Amino acid sequence: MHRFRYTSECMNRRKIYNPEAMKILAAFTLIFAGYTSLFAQTEFLKPDGLAPAHGYTHVVVAKPGKLVFLAGQVANNVQGQLVGKGDLKAQTEQVFENIKIALASAGATFDDVDKITFYVKGYKPDDLPALREVRDRYVNKSAPPASTLVGVSSLFLDDYLIEVDATAVVPEKRAKK
Repeated sequence: MHRFRYTSECMNRRKIYNPEAMKILAAFTLIFAGYTSLFAQTEFLKPDGLAPAHGYTHVVVAKPGKLVFLAGQVANNVQGQLVGKGDLKAQTEQVFENIKIALASAGATFDDVDKITFYVKGYKPDDLPALREVRDRYVNKSAPPASTLVGVSSLFLDDYLIEVDATAVVPEKRAKK
């Protein structure tokens, strides 16, 4: 049986690490990574085995892009005053206008929203049509975001009836901010 032994002379002749090759590999890796970010996508899935979703999507998958997280928005106007005291629909309209402004500040639109969560004080099923009517004026109805509605006993102040938070994914090719 022949055994090969690496000697210091043999190791010097055989290059294990090639700095030039590593630079080229690193450059190609960075170029590839840059191009893959141009293909940011959001997929709206309708999984078999779940009941049809009416006005929302069960599963939203976001691929490379800028993630935008909005804090819960309430029905305050620009001066910080409550709009629509005692009126759920009026408050919902102001909330969605506030979300529109917040999204725009991050370079996003409602088309980029992938998840919305509603918190409704004293929620009753009779409230749903008004909530959907307002929501449907803003979101993409052909690919609606994943959505959750939670009935709560109170919000941060007594007169507030609704708070809505959202997340969005802006494709990298549009993400400027």
